[in-house]
Amino acid sequence: MKQPDYDETALKEAVESEPPKLRLINRAQLSWQVGDVERLIEGDHAARAIWDLVGRLDLGQFVTSIGSVQGQAGRPTFDPHLLISLWLYAYSRSISSAREITRRCEYEPAFQWLTGLEIINYHTLSDFRIRHQQALDELFTQVLGVLSCEGLIALERVVHDGTKVYANAGRISFQNKRRIEEHLEAARQQVAAMEDPMVENSDARRRKACERARREREQRLNNALSEYERIRAAKRPGYNQTNKQKTGVSISDPEARVMKHSMAGCALSYNVQVSTDTASGIVVAIDTSQTAPDYEHLVPAAKQIEKRIGKMPKQMVVDAGYTSRENVLALHQYGVEMFGRSIETDGRVQQRFARCGVTHGFLPGAFQFDVNTNIFVCPEGKVLTPRRPEERPGRTMVRRYQVVFSFLCK
Repeated sequence: MKQPDYDETALKEAVESEPPKLRLINRAQLSWQVGDVERLIEGDHAARAIWDLVGRLDLGQFVTSIGSVQGQAGRPTFDPHLLISLWLYAYSRSISSAREITRRCEYEPAFQWLTGLEIINYHTLSDFRIRHQQALDELFTQVLGVLSCEGLIALERVVHDGTKVYANAGRISFQNKRRIEEHLEAARQQVAAMEDPMVENSDARRRKACERARREREQRLNNALSEYERIRAAKRPGYNQTNKQKTGVSISDPEARVMKHSMAGCALSYNVQVSTDTASGIVVAIDTSQTAPDYEHLVPAAKQIEKRIGKMPKQMVVDAGYTSRENVLALHQYGVEMFGRSIETDGRVQQRFARCGVTHGFLPGAFQFDVNTNIFVCPEGKVLTPRRPEERPGRTMVRRYQVVFSFLCK
């Protein structure tokens, strides 16, 4: 056998002395890529189902408001079919921020498929949702109508509940009237300064963005001042004399109200009411309120279900926060059977009474009311007569329970 004409030992030493030859990744290079948009997501992806569903709905209310038309000057606008589909798919992913949707259009396949690889500005998304709030509500009704026609919503039993949702506003944004007026005056001065032709700004795009931001701030402050007057008018007489620091409004979210959360303290919040069909798990009614008590929202929720689907549910299941004589009678009149825990047997309510020094024998159910004389008789036989009016400004009280706390023994 012929021997090799090179020295194996020398070759091994040479290999060991040199670094290995590796194929490195260069991320700084620019490249062109060819891709099929239709293959970004699977055929049974949720984004495709949402796109097809929105295509079956009547979008005439969204199209008629578009000012840019064929043959006239103006830039084309995005198709409402696309914007609605984007919002619906984002909501299905628990995304409610227009900025986050814009960010995901850059890399997430489902959003890229919906937009055809285009990036939609978050201002466009946000303005569309605000401008077409009424039309979007009608669209929700159409979706429920389609689901009802397909037999997916039976309304045999509907569960209704509410939750306090934190507003997008910090505690420091809660200001009184004097501070709001000071912020408003400063905002007006800033807007006036921007319109001064002597003010130089080399970046025109940045200047326009600043102008928009400051004008939006001025508008929020004007809204905050209006909301403050509404809140002050709803307070009972003499409230501002003893609780000045509590009469105020958020300058970043003027429509929010201070509410008590079950697992935390008070915070700027909204009261969100949701009705869900138990058989399908589909939300059939939803509403956002500025009032904290839950019992006021049960009957309006039932009416909203009838308006959207065309019929009342057969049964509604609620917790003790909705249990009142008025709600029971109102739902019975509409032919709805109400299931709710009695207030007297609810542990949380008993704890609240106990903290106020009310024992079990003196709970509201132990007091007897005489309709003819408009008096209550306590468990010890003493007569209680009205002390305060039955209506408090800014809140509708259930008469039977309000008078229990508003009567004094003779």
